[in-house]
Amino acid sequence: MEVYLDNSATTRVFPEVADLMTKIMLEDYGNPSSMHFKGVQAELYVKHAKEQIAKQLKVNEKEIIFTSGGTEADNLALIGAAMANRRSGSHLITTRIEHPAVLKTMEYLEQQGFKVTYLPVDNTGRIRLEDLQKSIRQDTILVSVMHTNNEIGALQPVAEIGALIKRMNPRTLFHVDAVQGFGKFRIFPKKMYIDLLSVSGHKIHGPKGIGFLYVGEKVKLHPIVFGGGQQKGIRSGTENVPAIAGLGLASQKIYENLDEDAERMYSLREKLIEGVSDIRNIQINGCPGREGAPHVVSISFRGVRSEVLLHALEDKGICVSAGSACAAKHPRPSETLKAIGVERPLLESTLRFSLSLFTTEEEIVYTLHTLHEIVPLLRRYSRY
Repeated sequence: MEVYLDNSATTRVFPEVADLMTKIMLEDYGNPSSMHFKGVQAELYVKHAKEQIAKQLKVNEKEIIFTSGGTEADNLALIGAAMANRRSGSHLITTRIEHPAVLKTMEYLEQQGFKVTYLPVDNTGRIRLEDLQKSIRQDTILVSVMHTNNEIGALQPVAEIGALIKRMNPRTLFHVDAVQGFGKFRIFPKKMYIDLLSVSGHKIHGPKGIGFLYVGEKVKLHPIVFGGGQQKGIRSGTENVPAIAGLGLASQKIYENLDEDAERMYSLREKLIEGVSDIRNIQINGCPGREGAPHVVSISFRGVRSEVLLHALEDKGICVSAGSACAAKHPRPSETLKAIGVERPLLESTLRFSLSLFTTEEEIVYTLHTLHEIVPLLRRYSRY
């Protein structure tokens, strides 16, 4: 039996998305900047995708900028906003549990002379609003907080954060990395005081290599990619029409049965947590119950190395991860787990199980049966 429980790393594409992309690549393959009918046809796909995405966010389609994915969207938001607003200040705020696409970009901006405040989180992964309030200054030009943590599923109170930022300093921009939250929750930037919002296609059953950045109409951004001036000059380069169309369709489909899909994932998540709790010396990390995301479960197995358990599960046809996929090639103790206070022996004994709307109860039952079988066995032979 094959069980895929690494959906926070990437998801299986909707069949309809794959069909649409194939049609465009083989039939409607024009360059959207071309003036002939093939170009016009391609441009219509781009326009329609913007409409599909804007409808879910309740924003204007002109506020959607396509990127190569969530990482570029984060980079464009942070570097673009920092450079464009440098005359107003040089102070930035983020949290200690952001994705590397944000944390590494903040490190770069520090090298460029910006000052960054890194907010701590509690043991569930949430920031304290009082810490944020104390950190906002007159020269704070941007705050970046992720909606849903990719490792433990912690949810930030985004609407409260946005309101607090604008109350403390109306000129401060609010960026939200919603790569794990878009398609799992309804996110309305204008109601939540969000100025910049990053999303990736392959987390919502769309294609890899495509994402978008919502840019509020009054937000100034300095481009980080230069060229032919496409997308209002904010992000040059010939638009990836098949992927853009696929992203638009995936954005539409992921919200068609949102409540039912979320409820089913929460039920499966609870079944996994309840079942694995029968194994001794395990720890569930992050927000309890439904205070966290419906699709992410972080579990520490004392006495068993993550990599050993991961491959033992793989031998049984079960795919999971030992944390963020972006850090998998260069493994080191998770900054997120350290930030929430996970004790050192458990940092290298933690696996992430992440679900999708394609995950079945049969797959969860099989995974639980396998864990109950192999965890005690691995502990018996472990020198760790």
